[in-house]
Amino acid sequence: MWALRRVPKPLRDTSIRTGASFSASARLQTSNTFIEKNAIFSGSSQLVSDTCPSLLRFYCSTHASSNFFVWRCGLSSQAGAESSGEEDDLEDGFSELETAGNSENKRDHISKDETEDGLDSDQEFSVDVEETASNELELFGAETDVSDKKSSGRRTTSGLFKALVSAPGLSIHKVLDKWLEEGKNLIRAEISSATLNLRKRRMYGRALQLSEWLEMKQQLEFNEKDYASRLDLIAKIRGLQKAEDYIQTIPKSFRGEIIYRTLLANCVVSNNLKKAEEVFNKMKDLEFPSTAFACNQLLLLYKRLDKKKIADVLLLMEKENVKPTLFTYRILIDTKGLCNDIYGMDQIVETMKAEGIEPDVQIQSVLAKHYASAGQMEKAEEVLKAMEGDNIKENRWVYRFLLPLYAGLGKADEVERIWKICDSKPRFEEYLAGIEAWGKLGKIEKSEEIFERLLKTSKKLPARYYTHLLKVYSNHKMLEKGKDLVKRMAGNGCQIGPFTWDALVKLHVEAGDVEKADSILQKACQQNEIKPMFTTFMVVMEQYARKGDIHNAEKMLHRMRQAGYVARVSQFQTLVRAYINAKAPAYGIRERMKADNIFPNKSLAALLPQVDAFRRTSVSDLLD
Repeated sequence: MWALRRVPKPLRDTSIRTGASFSASARLQTSNTFIEKNAIFSGSSQLVSDTCPSLLRFYCSTHASSNFFVWRCGLSSQAGAESSGEEDDLEDGFSELETAGNSENKRDHISKDETEDGLDSDQEFSVDVEETASNELELFGAETDVSDKKSSGRRTTSGLFKALVSAPGLSIHKVLDKWLEEGKNLIRAEISSATLNLRKRRMYGRALQLSEWLEMKQQLEFNEKDYASRLDLIAKIRGLQKAEDYIQTIPKSFRGEIIYRTLLANCVVSNNLKKAEEVFNKMKDLEFPSTAFACNQLLLLYKRLDKKKIADVLLLMEKENVKPTLFTYRILIDTKGLCNDIYGMDQIVETMKAEGIEPDVQIQSVLAKHYASAGQMEKAEEVLKAMEGDNIKENRWVYRFLLPLYAGLGKADEVERIWKICDSKPRFEEYLAGIEAWGKLGKIEKSEEIFERLLKTSKKLPARYYTHLLKVYSNHKMLEKGKDLVKRMAGNGCQIGPFTWDALVKLHVEAGDVEKADSILQKACQQNEIKPMFTTFMVVMEQYARKGDIHNAEKMLHRMRQAGYVARVSQFQTLVRAYINAKAPAYGIRERMKADNIFPNKSLAALLPQVDAFRRTSVSDLLD
């Protein structure tokens, strides 16, 4: 059972207050005030059950076997602090609404990754694709439902969009000027359709050029959502600082809540905890009403970087009468599952249903994944059958979820059954799901066969489609096949980026060649436009730690700093293991952590005494 720590009165007065309004005085603290983070285990649930709403109570209630504790502290943080002991969410799991934490002054230049056919580029998006899409639609106030994605593979496109995609080179201004000269319409519906399709394909550079051209040529009367859309594109391409600067150029009458929530969402995408809290506080200073969207952004960020603060956000939502959304429940369910708290996960599902909200296919897929990870195979399969519905052929949009999930359960017959239904004319997502599913089952030939069919569907596929097969090769230590595939990618003109680097590095690590993996990573770091993923650095660092190679483990930590990644608990945990395996003391390790505002979790705290240079043992006492 988790207990909420009583915050000392001077600090508690500036933390969450009761009452209907959450004023500037009750905002998140981002000062340098340090609130000691000590976990208090209590056998009584009195404090939680008497003072917390149902959702908070169920979230804070945990099964006796759970090792996941929540600590009560003010909603404050130090830049870069991470107190969770969980590993960073990987890009192949449900969860991250995140790009890989690009530093605010060093963002990917999207235009370099745009493909001729307008498909997705090979960029690192630490977010699940569905979560990214739904979040972006919610960001700009569009109503969406997961069922609307049934036809995601059969999108209708506007004439303007087709003209923009086919524009040679990086600039689209000539195409737009020609569009006007030919007397073609530039109505808002046409512009919105083109912008949406560019966003779906992550062609943010062209979408930004379109927005700038429209304002420069006075072809569109901008409203708040238009300015918010521009802000979002600037943040994605030029970084958070440029986005903040742009806000000052927006007419004051249009600097409303949607402008700041757009900036907040991009802080979350960048994993910038300090900046996200500053923006949230700014919204409170401006007296914007609390919204589920803003609270969900904090939940999402805290899920990755500081899980113990999730309870604080839930309490804030209760005080402000902010009702949880489906996305809120999705975050909480996934957090519980990641912590192997299946009982707590089920309690949240029951709370959600009691509120009249039924799990969507994404929540169901998360539940199935976590049930399987916990060894509860029957419950996982029961969820998958519920996802299929009464007539699986009418629920085609769930195939891409079912294929890898059934494969994870080792159900080859079920994978075969689902694949046969869509085999005649698969969609892009189904091709990728099939490659992944058969790879999980060890049927490499079938993964390769599906990949070859996928190649024939387009003149030029983005690199990220190749990386699905590359991951299969990596998981099965098929080094030579992986190398051949990368050569094929280069021969086909693919832009090699973070996903490919990640797969290549893991391929060599799995093959036992960590030095080659390190070499690939170093070359990737030298390409200044795009940086490697956080998990790519960590997989190499972990290998050095296992060997007790302190020098190279420290080197990887330094490279991560150079790439713009803030300090995290997982980095120091891996570094300490390197010292332990080398049987060497880690002089000043606690001071280094303190300087980076890193507070040891339970696992790291247990390791630190083993590398203490001044640790006394029974043997040292005898010798003294």
